[in-house]
Amino acid sequence: MEHEVPKRRSSMARRRVTRLADRQGGVVSRRQAYDAGLTRGEVRAQVRAHRWQRVWSRSLCLHTGPVSEEGLDWAAVFEGGDRALLDAEASLVASGLQNYDVASRRVSVPRGVKPLVGTGLDIRRTRRWSADDRAPSGVPRTRVPVAAVRAAMWAASDKQAALLLTMPVQQGLTTATLLGQALLDVRRDRRRSLMHDLVLDLVGGVRSVGELDFARECRRRGFPEPTRQTVRRGRDGRYYLDVCWDDFALVVEIDGIHHSWATTVVPDALRQNDVALGGATVLRLPLLGLRVAADDFFAQVECGLRAGGWRSAA
Repeated sequence: MEHEVPKRRSSMARRRVTRLADRQGGVVSRRQAYDAGLTRGEVRAQVRAHRWQRVWSRSLCLHTGPVSEEGLDWAAVFEGGDRALLDAEASLVASGLQNYDVASRRVSVPRGVKPLVGTGLDIRRTRRWSADDRAPSGVPRTRVPVAAVRAAMWAASDKQAALLLTMPVQQGLTTATLLGQALLDVRRDRRRSLMHDLVLDLVGGVRSVGELDFARECRRRGFPEPTRQTVRRGRDGRYYLDVCWDDFALVVEIDGIHHSWATTVVPDALRQNDVALGGATVLRLPLLGLRVAADDFFAQVECGLRAGGWRSAA
């Protein structure tokens, strides 16, 4: 009977740990295991018997197969400590972002915390940490608008930053308005202007902002002045062309984020085909191209103008 009591206690503790792991991708922190009633010796015994495995230094996976992505998210947060939050790209993926892979899990902790390090982890102190930014449920992480803005700030390139701001809106994880609200908290950053312009594009200022920027760039490069918002008539009624040079049979369609949505794909294709059948060359310029690859796109515009007979005065 004396031996039965510790066995029952250990069995009950393991059941509590198992229930907790079921909610955390198969992973628990060492602290959770101890709080559930397991001793350090019992935890070591499970690992030595190859029933459990260590995940970094502060977590345990209750099986020895591949650790799930959700389990790694939880383990990354445990590695950062009690106030750690999964952040930036990792937070977006944990919130449901599709078709995007992260090389390492970014975890933000407040100043004064001494985080641990590990392969595949990027744990950093940040003055931007705030408990108000935490998502309401699931693995501790920043809310999608905050995570998207921070991911753009910390991205390796402007192109990646643009992608990380637009994909969450495209996939319905947040709205452009909420991105704008999160951006208001960014007082100084080298990409602040770029992010501001992108959010304006997403909010709905696509035509006014994009076409004005395009015309400004044309003047700076010495191109002839284009006509904007020209009305044409197609089989289904009137439609507008964003930018055109009738004298050189060239049309440029400036595509905002809405052009990648299913409801606009067919009308856009029909409009482009009508113009092409009329003898004009149609170039498509994604609005993001004005932000991150302007020289490449305007080189194509210049080729289109020259093919239509334009000759530079220079």
